[in-house]
Amino acid sequence: MLVEFDVDLTAQEALRQAQVLAALGPDWDPMEVMRGEEAAYALLYSGLDEEQQRVYDGLVASGVLPRRGDGSAAA
Repeated sequence: MLVEFDVDLTAQEALRQAQVLAALGPDWDPMEVMRGEEAAYALLYSGLDEEQQRVYDGLVASGVLPRRGDGSAAA
């Protein structure tokens, strides 16, 4: 015998979101976080040698990585 039931997780989800925001604190700036991530990616893909640049270009061409800046990983 199957019994149908519903579980409403709305209150639990609201509590989880409130706890996450409290843990982040009042100084959390999502735009600053995004700028920091972009700077980290720029650094990660900078100074590539010829073979690394070839691999990077292949990953961009296949859609695995987004093209950044002028298309050169060394930007």
